[in-house]
Amino acid sequence: MRILIIGKNSFIGRNFIQFSKFKNITEVDSINLVPNEFDYSNYDVIIHLAAIVHQTKKIGIDEYIKVNTELPVRVAKKAKQDGVKQFIFLSTTKVYGDISSLDKPWTEETTCNPTDAYGKSKLLAEERLLKLADDRFQVSIIRTPLVYGKGVKANMLNLIGLVNRIPLLPFKNVKSYRSITYVGNLSALIDCLIEQKIGGIFIAQDSEPVSLEDLVLLIAGSLQKRVVLFNPGRLVIKMVKLLFPFVYKRIFDSAVVNNEHTKKILNFIPPYTTIQGIQETVNWFVNGSK
Repeated sequence: MRILIIGKNSFIGRNFIQFSKFKNITEVDSINLVPNEFDYSNYDVIIHLAAIVHQTKKIGIDEYIKVNTELPVRVAKKAKQDGVKQFIFLSTTKVYGDISSLDKPWTEETTCNPTDAYGKSKLLAEERLLKLADDRFQVSIIRTPLVYGKGVKANMLNLIGLVNRIPLLPFKNVKSYRSITYVGNLSALIDCLIEQKIGGIFIAQDSEPVSLEDLVLLIAGSLQKRVVLFNPGRLVIKMVKLLFPFVYKRIFDSAVVNNEHTKKILNFIPPYTTIQGIQETVNWFVNGSK
């Protein structure tokens, strides 16, 4: 099985090469890639990872569309022409929107309502890619929430650093829940899609969502740090919501998926627990984040 990853040296790509049972894997740098001129005929599967994710600096919707929508569609069209059998596109649960809950989680069938340029560009790519699918060209879409593991950046890395530095944190009884995905579980899901050659829309996550309070305690345990959690109180929560709505959303809102359909159709069980995933991520952090 010959696999080509679009997006060289990415966090997910590096880990997929490590975890995957397939070993004939090649990466290509998307920056210098000319999709219509590249010869994909030597590959059976394309995994498209290249994307612009959330940026601190202001980037217009046009740039998101160019990289997150137009690039993968151009690659897929040429790959199909060259005889590639399967195109796997890494999407995001941001295509659904911002907030869901344990009693009303997002599923593979949930109507999408993205609220930012990132989610909108990914959804548009999904729609255009699925139109290319036929019996000879499978298009597999993986919608994933936050992915963590060795080499992770942004939110998860910041949270580990926070727990490592500060022994007193205001997360007691904060019952916001998040679906998260250990990169080892994501890699296993990708392997499963390749083995079964199945197209459609799939969702990745660990076996079950985790509350922010429990996630902090898992990280602290892996760090072997004693952390005391306290309740921030209603007044503080209201002030955060009023003055720092972006921070409030990240801490107190839930974003939960239910991927029972994915697991059933693929007969898939995530091979790693969240505890194992957090421990591996923390070990990487403690050893210098190399």
